[in-house]
Amino acid sequence: MLLALWSAATFPCHRLARKRLSGKRQPPVSLLKPLRGAETGLETCLGSFFQLKYPRYELLFAVRTHDDPAVEVVRRLRARFPGVRAQLLVTGEPPYANAKVFSLEALAKAAAYDLLVVTDSDTKVAPDYLDSIALAFAEREVGVVTHPYRGVAGGDLWSRLEALGMTTEFMAGVVVAERLEGMKFALGPSMAVRRSCLTSIGGFAAMKDYLADDFVLGAWAARAGWKVLLLPQVVEHLATAQGFLTSFRHRLRWNRSSRFSRPAGYIGQGFTYGLVWTLLFTAVAPWPLNLATLIAGCVLRGSLALVLAWRLNDPAVKHHLWLIPLQDVLSWVSWIGGFLGKTIEWRGERYVLCDGGRFEPLSRPAVMGEMRAAK
Repeated sequence: MLLALWSAATFPCHRLARKRLSGKRQPPVSLLKPLRGAETGLETCLGSFFQLKYPRYELLFAVRTHDDPAVEVVRRLRARFPGVRAQLLVTGEPPYANAKVFSLEALAKAAAYDLLVVTDSDTKVAPDYLDSIALAFAEREVGVVTHPYRGVAGGDLWSRLEALGMTTEFMAGVVVAERLEGMKFALGPSMAVRRSCLTSIGGFAAMKDYLADDFVLGAWAARAGWKVLLLPQVVEHLATAQGFLTSFRHRLRWNRSSRFSRPAGYIGQGFTYGLVWTLLFTAVAPWPLNLATLIAGCVLRGSLALVLAWRLNDPAVKHHLWLIPLQDVLSWVSWIGGFLGKTIEWRGERYVLCDGGRFEPLSRPAVMGEMRAAK
């Protein structure tokens, strides 16, 4: 936890003064948004991309079918913001294990520009979001950039715990990795890639059988000699899971994906659960060592949470510090669960994980549709 504290305290997030590029040096950008369903907060999140303050960009959305609930959300936003260049594609059923990658491949082919930005449907951004991306890609060696994020809770306890874990646990691991070895991966909520970099690693099609496409994008780019950067600007990632089971399945899916994508790193993840190990030690240690250990563990964990909240500009954390023991125990249990199976559920479909981070569907729709533009 001391290493995480130092990493969090020294990472230049939202307080860093960001330079701006002149209009002539602001490259045009294509934003790729695979969609499926109209989850809570979708219109708010997508709406933030229609309000970007940037001279030239386009929005490209992809759904599988014309009757997807997300279609109506996109149509409403296009009507509200007629000045924004936006296109909606209907891809049909995906032939790839990773349906998101199939959508990204279609979107990249339709994109007009060479700077491709990929964000999750539950990501919300500030109006100046593209400025830091454009600045980073002014360096020709940069192939991929990604953003830190803070969790934003939905309406129930489990969503609040998940958001708390995003800000105070997951991002702790990210900044430690960035400080120790530089970025060797990207983060799914927000990442951008230069088209020439994407082509050099085989395009999105090469990722069709990988669950953690964000991890693969950054890892392959770094291996190919491109720079991968964690930018200072923070985005918001909505924790939309409602109820214990939905939230726990989400955690379990992420943990099992991590275990198969980076086995050694997944084992090392166990060392990040300092508070849980402290609680277990306290239960068996003699008095007064157990009390001293408990106090030290709680102070360190609370300090880490507050420092990350400060760096990620997340004011909600200080109001929910008392939930951190429950969040950490739940996270630790799902980490243990990651060792105990190789099946996951993702957007209503079941998959089996394979070595190297690949995965296969346990069932696949027999009919694949034809891609076309929706009106």
